[in-house]
Amino acid sequence: MDYNKLATVFRTLALEAGDKIMEIYNADDFEVRSKSDDSPVTAADEAADVLISAGVRAAFPDILLVTEEQAATHSDTAGTFILVDPLDGTKEFIKRRGDFTVNIALVENGIPTRGVVYAPAKGRMFFTDAQGASVEEQGPFDREERGDTTPLRVKAPNNDALVVVASKSHRDQATDDYIAKYNTSDMTGAGSSLKFCLVAAGEADLYPRLGRTMEWDTAAGHAVLRGAGGDVVRFDDHLPLTYGKPIYENPFFIAYAPGVDLRPA
Repeated sequence: MDYNKLATVFRTLALEAGDKIMEIYNADDFEVRSKSDDSPVTAADEAADVLISAGVRAAFPDILLVTEEQAATHSDTAGTFILVDPLDGTKEFIKRRGDFTVNIALVENGIPTRGVVYAPAKGRMFFTDAQGASVEEQGPFDREERGDTTPLRVKAPNNDALVVVASKSHRDQATDDYIAKYNTSDMTGAGSSLKFCLVAAGEADLYPRLGRTMEWDTAAGHAVLRGAGGDVVRFDDHLPLTYGKPIYENPFFIAYAPGVDLRPA
């Protein structure tokens, strides 16, 4: 695997997709439709998917591509594959809240090893470099040349005063009940895979998700968190969250900085 090429291609495609998404986001209006699972989809999801898919398949024709917007790929499997969510946080996009991301990840033997998470409306770009270490690039962004980057590292948590991040659109009583098991100093909400990145950047310690997610929702953020020294485990037994599961569906999970005293389910 040419990880230098991978990092460059992922970053460039994320920026190009982000530009396309923002064109639609800034329009006076855009159509919102429902998919077969009743989840929303917009022209931005579809346009970004076409762009990213074409770029990935041209650069890495021998690697399986699995993307949210192409249902035919959801039954394909391989030991190494690329996972794409062209617009993660569609509900945030529709509400014009800005917490949406472009997610592109490489999975190897069940582990997301490389990834990029780009939040175009917030001007934040997180990715793993060729060595697998995570960085945040400072904008403004140039497609041709990478800007200055800051290494990402999870912080050492204080279990008497944890910072917890949870979903804006999918918060429920079960999540609140679980968070109540911890001693917290601050609670913040965020959309999409940005929650993983906040833990990776040391801006939060813990992100529990007690709700349905798919692997394309989490792989890129998971890779960024891994590259910053963090981890993601299953909610029920605290075993590692792995990828390539049937229909690419995740169980409930916990993303965290090592040192957090994880509470039982």
